[in-house]
Amino acid sequence: MRQISLRSTCTRLISAAAPTVSPSRARFTTVRLSSPAAASRIARSGSLVGAMRFYSAEATPAEKEPVVGPGEKHEFKAETKKLLHIVAHSLYSQREVFVRELISNASDALEKLRQLQTTSADVSTDRPLEIGISFDSDKNTITFEDSGIGMNAEELKENLGTIARSGSKAFIEKMQANADTKDTASSIVGQFGVGFYSAFMIGDKITVYTRSAKPGSEGYCWESDGLGSYTLSKADNVPVGTKIVISVKDDAKEFLNQDKLSEIIKKYSNFVGFPISVGGEKVNTVEALWTKSKSAITEEEHKNFYRFVSHSWDDPMYHLVYQADGPLSIRSILYAPSKNPEAMGFERIKPGVNLYSRKVLIMPNAESLLPDWLRFVKGVVDSEDLPLNLSRELLQNGPVIMRLKSIMTSRIIKWLQDESRTDPEKYAKFFKEFGVYVKEGVCQDMSNQKDIAKLLRFETSNKEAKQLVSLDEYVEAMPESQEHIYYFCTPNRKVGVDSPYYEPFKKHNIEVLFLHHTLDEFVMGRLSEYSGKRLVSVDSEDAGKALKKLSDANQEESAESAKAALTKEQSAELTAWMRDSMGLQVSEVRVSERYMTYPAIVVDFESPAVRRMMKMMAGDGNEPMPLSPCTVEINPRDPVIIGLFGLKSKNEELARKVAMQLLDNALIAAGILDNPQSMLKRLNEILAATVN
Repeated sequence: MRQISLRSTCTRLISAAAPTVSPSRARFTTVRLSSPAAASRIARSGSLVGAMRFYSAEATPAEKEPVVGPGEKHEFKAETKKLLHIVAHSLYSQREVFVRELISNASDALEKLRQLQTTSADVSTDRPLEIGISFDSDKNTITFEDSGIGMNAEELKENLGTIARSGSKAFIEKMQANADTKDTASSIVGQFGVGFYSAFMIGDKITVYTRSAKPGSEGYCWESDGLGSYTLSKADNVPVGTKIVISVKDDAKEFLNQDKLSEIIKKYSNFVGFPISVGGEKVNTVEALWTKSKSAITEEEHKNFYRFVSHSWDDPMYHLVYQADGPLSIRSILYAPSKNPEAMGFERIKPGVNLYSRKVLIMPNAESLLPDWLRFVKGVVDSEDLPLNLSRELLQNGPVIMRLKSIMTSRIIKWLQDESRTDPEKYAKFFKEFGVYVKEGVCQDMSNQKDIAKLLRFETSNKEAKQLVSLDEYVEAMPESQEHIYYFCTPNRKVGVDSPYYEPFKKHNIEVLFLHHTLDEFVMGRLSEYSGKRLVSVDSEDAGKALKKLSDANQEESAESAKAALTKEQSAELTAWMRDSMGLQVSEVRVSERYMTYPAIVVDFESPAVRRMMKMMAGDGNEPMPLSPCTVEINPRDPVIIGLFGLKSKNEELARKVAMQLLDNALIAAGILDNPQSMLKRLNEILAATVN
């Protein structure tokens, strides 16, 4: 009785659907039942088999969308077979990108349908525009389904039957030919027709069910094992859109996992403009902020998006939304963090900007996008003009990439310059954290060096400790008579202020930049000049010449210069004796022409920073490096020098010890004495002679 009741019910369904057709001649109608047993009983009920198809909730895609009629087998061309093998086995560096490729294709199909709906084209579908992904661990299948524009038989042959045939490219060309806007075409992700075949990296068979959105279109089933041929058949009950069923290989079962698939989607396709769900759960929940206008983004959105792209929990110090349509199409959103991970003891950080093309990730942590010194910047750059290779994975070298790098680098520098002028105190905090990167830029990025130098900040003798000035501010404050920008590399401010090298500049009221970072000496050496002014270290011979010129111009006759001093003859005799006593460490001893209250200093010596680098390269930090010969300048008015002149005639042995101590003292002041402990014995001997 139960079977007769079901048969009767089904007959009424057929009659209602097609009242002019008898049940025995009705077109196929599909009915979904709750269990395989029910479907089986009805299928055995006689004449209804020819009129209706039944499937259960657990049915496979082949049961839900059955093939009707004979299939047509098509062979790929010989060159296509070779390319198919390359696509499936060696084109992509990671197998997981098949998810990105299939989602990109699905997004294209949805975008095409949306554009046709917008232009009032005749399309027959009311399904929501979305992408669904599911998997069946028992049957070893992964299914990608979209409700997009779908394909008819000819489009299947063109787009799937021919490798590197770009259906998306042809669609864009057609839309542009019809005078549609650039924005219409720019929403299409696909540029090549090979992404679909990336599924063969993890599957040994692909089955595609599709029906075009054009009214009256039939459903089709396309199937291939990727070995050189495909079969095309008509299929029943196929909804508008495309469903791709991948039969997963045994060595790729790791992808039969919801968390794994969700993780890949968030990595590559998180910003695709349509909902993507895995197992019914929406995955892409973060909005692509870089596509919005600057004014439409709230501070809270900036904070959340920064944390998403940077994988950190601090707040951004600065943010930039930069969009341009020429010379390249660029949509970007960039952030400057508030903390520097490298300064907290972490290893060298990777570049922080990800490169996208039409909201699809092309390269995470893109090294070729920005110069290395900007690796602290976080964010996204999206350009539809990227010259991608066939895998849509690697950037091809060429003028477009170099142009994009140049544009983004210049814009970031300008952004930071604007921030420094808007709020100098806030920028000072930024520079404290990230100034080392700016200094790297001055040393490495020669094409942008002058602009990067505007971002530098230093302490100065005319300001309180910790207060920073820019090179522009220093130049603006310079007297007209001052020719150079003076700086002093010193471990800290107190050492600099107490140094004999700074002393004459303080006397003449000349502003000096105090530089405390190990990179600063290299920065000044690479920069060499700024705004037409030479950068001169206060401990250099050039600084001494400038001081002499200044003293001569002022015709100074200070109280210090009026003090008793050695005569020229006595000075010449003492300097010659000191030169002989000091040995190979000294190339020359002469009377200093600069103002100072110290007995002696050294000039023309090798950079302390260079010496530290050489020691590191030598690999033995404990072994002192030999000093290159330097020049000693003495102060003929200093009581120690005057006393030494008399002591050398009375007790030459003690006088030699005093002379060597003066040299070591001068080397310490210059920061180039590697082992100060070596002088302790001599110093104690001098003290013993003094007290006795």
